[in-house]
Amino acid sequence: MNKQVLLDNLRSIPDFPKKGINFRDVTTLFKSAECMKIMLDELEKIYKDKGITKIVGIESRGFVMASALAGRLGCGVVLARKPGKLPATVMKESFSKEYGVDTIEMHIDSIEPDDVVLIHDDLLATGGTAMAAYKLVQHFHPKHVYMNFLIEITDEGLNGREVLKDIDLTTLMTI
Repeated sequence: MNKQVLLDNLRSIPDFPKKGINFRDVTTLFKSAECMKIMLDELEKIYKDKGITKIVGIESRGFVMASALAGRLGCGVVLARKPGKLPATVMKESFSKEYGVDTIEMHIDSIEPDDVVLIHDDLLATGGTAMAAYKLVQHFHPKHVYMNFLIEITDEGLNGREVLKDIDLTTLMTI
């Protein structure tokens, strides 16, 4: 994987969404065909033989790669969304993140017990969002759950990996 191309295309925005946060903007990776190919090729290599049947994309940047990778792996996509965005009956999980409290929801018919699930999001920081998604997925009792992030942020004293220590987890880059 050409990590340097990805790093060269990753935008950082200081003090967003509040002072003291150095926001990593992956939309600059998504707009580059070269970066998309690099990321998808690497994700496909990691997960092609894992029997993935559903990819859970976490709102909203997680939707992009979850959908693209699902096309490559021939599996379904499940959306983990903010409250009030899904039209049918949902389960929800609230969590703390580095700049507040939030909730995510999934439809109650999203995952079956025979599914092998990959949870995907763009960034791993504190691990709060990912753990909430993991707890939601566990309500469905799938065969196995994997988790992936494009970027794991450790340079700001964040330790999301420790929160997720018992989960089968991969990241493409660590910053």
